[in-house]
Amino acid sequence: MFDKLLGVEERFIEIEKHLSDPKIVNDRSVYQTYVREHAELNKIVTVYRQYKRTLNGLDESQDLLKDADPEIKDLARDEIEILNREKEDLESQLKELLLPKDPNDEKNVIFEIRAGTGGEEAALFAGDLFRMYSRYAESRNWKIDVITHHPTGVGGLKEIIAMIQGNGAYSVFKYESGTHRVQRVPTTEAQGRVHTSAVTVAVLPEADEVDVEIDSSELKIDVYRSTGPGGQSVNTTDSAVRITHLPSGLVVTCQDEKSQLKNKLKAMKVLRARLLDQMILEQNEKRSEERKSQVGTGDRSGRIRTYNYPQGRVTDHRIGLTLYKLEHILQGNINELIDSLATHYQTQALQNADEI
Repeated sequence: MFDKLLGVEERFIEIEKHLSDPKIVNDRSVYQTYVREHAELNKIVTVYRQYKRTLNGLDESQDLLKDADPEIKDLARDEIEILNREKEDLESQLKELLLPKDPNDEKNVIFEIRAGTGGEEAALFAGDLFRMYSRYAESRNWKIDVITHHPTGVGGLKEIIAMIQGNGAYSVFKYESGTHRVQRVPTTEAQGRVHTSAVTVAVLPEADEVDVEIDSSELKIDVYRSTGPGGQSVNTTDSAVRITHLPSGLVVTCQDEKSQLKNKLKAMKVLRARLLDQMILEQNEKRSEERKSQVGTGDRSGRIRTYNYPQGRVTDHRIGLTLYKLEHILQGNINELIDSLATHYQTQALQNADEI
């Protein structure tokens, strides 16, 4: 760990020199790259330098134990006890800071929410989940942009794809991918029986053009007339767009905008995100089981959470967490779930790092 920390500090000093170089300052893109790296390394270097000061303090206090004065020895013992606790705390912080970072953590996210088993009840719950995530995003002043959606007649959603734009959005939402199960009595149920339905959620990091290169010759683009409710021009012009990525077979459609160009741009965002997600999944499959758990990946088809209305309960099955705050959570207050998941996977990552 110490060799790595020394290398981080040397790189930090090197970047500081670059940031004072007029040539780099005048090149906006290069300068911004160095600024971002400087900000990231600054977190580690600040703790590392405090750690070195603590070690120096321990050495000095150890020397004072040799003093003939009993009072000075007592003071030195007290100081050593305090500094040892500080040393352990700083070592824990450094281990955490040195963990491999997910390169997508700071990205915007694309949410894909689809009704699964349960028919109309599943579609209604898909709408509930989208509102839950939207309210949480709004509480953080993040922007929500619906890319495409397919509503049902009674207020549900067969499918909705939306982008949430905010710094670190992917790091917050990345553990929400999977099957969300709901247990409740549908409004159409005359006997009062509890039904179980399911909704699938996929959370994808937004992909830039530099992340995923797409050859235009590998795309088949179809335009057609939009269907469903809309404004005056919807249903009257060929504004809907369907893009097929021939090598992978991925198909993306978008028809929510009146403009064909806007629909095409939105569809391309979704396509890039899905291709990047495929690349990430393929990379994870090549890694060991320990590495998979470290990055918190898993089978998306697996049930991750149950929302039980009769008991007012939400259970996350991956970490064994149960909260009797269902209505509160559905209003967008999901911090406790998000923080618990992040802590769980971070602890796993630290354990794996210790074993290596």
